[in-house]
Amino acid sequence: MAIEILIANHDHHKYSESICNMIEDAAKKRGTGIAKRKPEYVQQKMEEGKAIIALDGEKVIGFCYIETWSHNKYVANSGLIVDENYRQHGLAKQIKYKAFELSRTKYPDAKIFGLTTSLPVMKINTELGYRPATFSELTDDEDFWKGCMSCVNYDILTRTNRKMCLCTGMLMDPNEKKKDDTNTDKK
Repeated sequence: MAIEILIANHDHHKYSESICNMIEDAAKKRGTGIAKRKPEYVQQKMEEGKAIIALDGEKVIGFCYIETWSHNKYVANSGLIVDENYRQHGLAKQIKYKAFELSRTKYPDAKIFGLTTSLPVMKINTELGYRPATFSELTDDEDFWKGCMSCVNYDILTRTNRKMCLCTGMLMDPNEKKKDDTNTDKK
């Protein structure tokens, strides 16, 4: 395999529909909530330099993008997907690490968060320094939460006044890491 994992750009627009189909198919097969995305939205992320794409030659095999919320105080790594024929080889982890690195480079002081129902994603997030978080610790930006509307579990989120859902909230706060380092230095 000649797999490349890179920051997507205008040249990768041709993959946007395939990416959206991969996301939708995975949600149907897993029976869990993954918010749908439109090709135009994926293309916008590519244009902004806020998307990671994995290619095997000319075939798209994975994707993830970053979004900013609350005036860049929060960053979400979203839409992580790997073609089902390429799973179980660590590709999701490589894509997620690259998206995390891009987030830290573009927004070094932002809190990075995500919502997921996927145990493998939770494990990757933990390795990156995320911790489980209540939804109240995440962005209160209404536009972020509107993104959940296409999820099959949206009724749970609304019934609980956005306090819980089937997703687990995860958060990496760079300021918590700095506090931990400062406390360790004092010992």
